[in-house]
Amino acid sequence: MIGKIERVPLREVWSHEALDFTRWVQENLDVLNEVLDISLLGAERERSAGTFSVDLVAEDESGNAVIIENQFGKSDHDHLGKLVTYLTMIDARAAVWIVSDPRPEHIAAITWLNESSAAAFYMVKLEAIRIADSSPAPLLTLIVGPSEEGLEAGKTKKDLAERYAIRERFWTQLLGSARAKTKLHSNISPGQHGWMGTGAGKSGLTYDYVVRQNDANVELYIDRGSDSEAENKAIFDRLAQSKESIEADFGEPLEWQRLEGKRACRIKRDIDLGGYRDDEKWPQIQDAMIDAMIRLEKALKPHIARLDV
Repeated sequence: MIGKIERVPLREVWSHEALDFTRWVQENLDVLNEVLDISLLGAERERSAGTFSVDLVAEDESGNAVIIENQFGKSDHDHLGKLVTYLTMIDARAAVWIVSDPRPEHIAAITWLNESSAAAFYMVKLEAIRIADSSPAPLLTLIVGPSEEGLEAGKTKKDLAERYAIRERFWTQLLGSARAKTKLHSNISPGQHGWMGTGAGKSGLTYDYVVRQNDANVELYIDRGSDSEAENKAIFDRLAQSKESIEADFGEPLEWQRLEGKRACRIKRDIDLGGYRDDEKWPQIQDAMIDAMIRLEKALKPHIARLDV
């Protein structure tokens, strides 16, 4: 015969969170260790952290401090704040939050902390159960913990944030230099993406600066929106009829990309001096981009003006 699990109110098992449950955790670390990927030893109760007291401070197998914060009821911002504060004040390497009702926003917060910091954070759900007339027993379930995937995700997010910041500095510097030479992008604010554009005088046509890690280009980008592939190709073909004249005015060959099978088209000139990762070359790269953009607009402007679109 298979018994049925029954949930038992926590207060029927441990009358007081701090006095009863915290003491139980201290004396039964082996039960907690079963759901963690670390082994905790020698927990001490109510250790001081400035003007606060940590529920429990244990050690992992390497002797690093690990804090344990307990909470009956729904997880809240107060306990999340305590978790981070205690960890930093005690210089712990890991934190365990045992809570009976983890809220989704706090599960997400612990996941983010594991991705974004050098410390390890665990959220463990606490329940009390019995089967038939048995004595109540604790049921601990790991909800969130550190993982290789989480660490990799955190590294990726950090790399992306760094990339956005670098590109914004690149565009800020380029626009500052460009304003002394042309008004073409004077109404544009620096962004964080890999491209920055302004209108070319006809709907869906833009003069774009593009920068990647180690190269860059300037281009006329043709895209009049959804369901516009045929129209975009027609505009490109009209301009391509004047290819020799446009390239003569530009002073160099251009790359004409009709982009078959795709909605948009572009006419571009590559700048092979470097990209946003080559910060020591930024002035040289940016000057070349600005010069090429000025020549591109001058070469294309009369032909764009004659487009009947």
